[in-house]
Amino acid sequence: MTSGETTAAEGNDSDALAFNTMVAHQARMYDYMLGGKDNYAADRDAAEKWLTIEPGAAFSVRANRAFLGRAVRYLAGEAGMRQFLDIGTGIPTAGNTHEVAQSIAPESRILYVDYDPIVLAHARALLTSGDAGATEYIEADLRNTGKILEEARDFLDFTKPVGITLVAILHAIPDADDPHAIVARLLDAVPSGSYVALTHVGADLLDPETSAKLEGLSGQSMQQRVGFRDRAQVARFLDGTDPVDPGLVRAERWRPDPGADLTTESCLWAAVTRKR
Repeated sequence: MTSGETTAAEGNDSDALAFNTMVAHQARMYDYMLGGKDNYAADRDAAEKWLTIEPGAAFSVRANRAFLGRAVRYLAGEAGMRQFLDIGTGIPTAGNTHEVAQSIAPESRILYVDYDPIVLAHARALLTSGDAGATEYIEADLRNTGKILEEARDFLDFTKPVGITLVAILHAIPDADDPHAIVARLLDAVPSGSYVALTHVGADLLDPETSAKLEGLSGQSMQQRVGFRDRAQVARFLDGTDPVDPGLVRAERWRPDPGADLTTESCLWAAVTRKR
């Protein structure tokens, strides 16, 4: 794939998704499950229904957040990344990408991308860089990959490696919008030695009845329809790259902190992978 190609949704004005507090939004549901307060009644109602169907979802949300912290620590530390493209930022909470990266390398530059106005408002207010580094924000949907890459070039140096995070966002991109092509295009835009860190709800980590109910709930009451993929489908996002040990595993099992309790299992596949 060349940088001139577009995704299936490239020509759509996908950033124009209406802001509607009467319809649940994944980022605000996520905030609620993490114990945050930046959510609305529709988000709380949908989150409670989700938890009724899948009580383990609250653990999965925490495991997802913890994975992001470990992945960014790895990228800023062992991998030496100094610039990050965080797509699907979500509502700020503890351990945001720039905080983790700049605690290791203060000069790190972090570009956050989201399309929800509440996320962006909080990002601009709370995600402030240290003096040595920088943070910036783009309002864009992942499916509008061209816009993201065009604006990112004003802030990030694409001649040098970039750490891209796609945490809990790809399952909100339907097959019709070809999420595998989106990831390939992002990788095509950055040089060898860049990395992608991702998580994705695993269809094979939930029983079929639970998966069907959750997908149905997302179609009825959420702004994004969630689509689960099995391990083989998620592994396709890593095609042509070199996964970092231990490869594609449940989120809590990717380089867990010493003493971590691994008796509870998330429903998320997770990986960090390097572009050759």
